[in-house]
Amino acid sequence: MAFATLNDVFADQITDLYSAETQLIAALPRMAAAADDARLQEALRDHLEQTRNHVERLRHIVTDCGIAKLARECEGMAGLLVEGEEVVRVPGAGPAKDAAIIAAAQRVEHYEIAAYGSARTMAQELGFSDARDLLDETLTEESHADTVLTKLATGGLFRSGVNAAAAPAR
Repeated sequence: MAFATLNDVFADQITDLYSAETQLIAALPRMAAAADDARLQEALRDHLEQTRNHVERLRHIVTDCGIAKLARECEGMAGLLVEGEEVVRVPGAGPAKDAAIIAAAQRVEHYEIAAYGSARTMAQELGFSDARDLLDETLTEESHADTVLTKLATGGLFRSGVNAAAAPAR
């Protein structure tokens, strides 16, 4: 692929996101199974369902915007998921392991937030208003998932989150 127009870049971004989301669908069940905290398990399973919806939205964008499906792997997500799998395999349990899982999951969310924000901006510039709206909807869900993970880590308003439980007593 060559980048001759913004359309080319947009198509590449959507293809990359599609690959990222499909990779994440395979990884989230393992992350949820490795978590100790029931709230973290639930948050990861909920995000798995959202991720399946993200894939459907991307398929819709591919069709509506006339994007030829490109068979390529999102190397950024692949790398993040390798790191996440390492966290899953490391021995441990309880709050410390959950804190590591949350950190790995948030790196994934931040990657997705950046990618969806860029794609949404390109869709806007190209006049793809339906695609922009779908990408914005997904971006909102990715941002919310990150917020949920932060609240699980920090306990929200109180220092009772996973991070505090994993910290040594002072």
